[in-house]
Amino acid sequence: MRSRLAKMGEIAGKGMVDLFAGARDILLPPQCPVTGEHVIRHGELSPGAWQDISFISAPYCKTCGLPFEFAASPELICGACATLESYANSLISGKGLDKVRASMRYDDASADLILSLKYADRHDLVDGFGTLLVAASRDLLLDKVDITPVPLHSGRLRQRKFNQAALLARSLADKTGSDLILDLLERHRATPQQQGLSAKARQRNVRSAFRIREKYRTSIDGGNFLLVDDVLTTGATLKECARVLKKAGASQVCAVVLARVVKDDVIAI
Repeated sequence: MRSRLAKMGEIAGKGMVDLFAGARDILLPPQCPVTGEHVIRHGELSPGAWQDISFISAPYCKTCGLPFEFAASPELICGACATLESYANSLISGKGLDKVRASMRYDDASADLILSLKYADRHDLVDGFGTLLVAASRDLLLDKVDITPVPLHSGRLRQRKFNQAALLARSLADKTGSDLILDLLERHRATPQQQGLSAKARQRNVRSAFRIREKYRTSIDGGNFLLVDDVLTTGATLKECARVLKKAGASQVCAVVLARVVKDDVIAI
């Protein structure tokens, strides 16, 4: 049992945090990061911003999470997931990702939010993003999972000072009580930016760029892992991370992202 002194210390600490937060709110009133309107807490979205975000909800492909534009059974899968053997760009593979979920579509509105975290140091957005990730990955968290972020190369991490995927992974783990392994994967090879590359070029770009850190290599076998990242475009990075984990003996590797690019030519089967 904790001592009375320890409890008093916790209360005092919380009081100081609340005091600083209150002072910050007076000096810098909370504003919506999208519209600039006043909101109750830092990082919160205004009603107008919520209307602009295209959230992903059912119905969607039960494996890759691709949203359908029509009423569909929860058991439906998209055409890509139904033809894994003949569709090389599929997200899902027995040797890689098992399931994928996303909170929202990647468009102008969501891009403004995500880029604010990534390049404008808007860490106040992380708590709200974590809540969105919990909602998106609810079915992936039914079993015990180890949550781990997609890593940055050490050079890029030094430039940016933080890994946005790690912030999101920590928030998700804190909100769900799941185990978090921040340094499970290492991006040991620096790769050019993926922007502007085709799907095949992206896959080549990240091939063999990741590895499991030595201290974890004997504890992967039979594990259930949930990868976390900010944006999914073609999925090349997530697929490569999953491939490395599966090769090391992982039983299941799923992924959840804040936003994903959604093409309009969706076929349900």
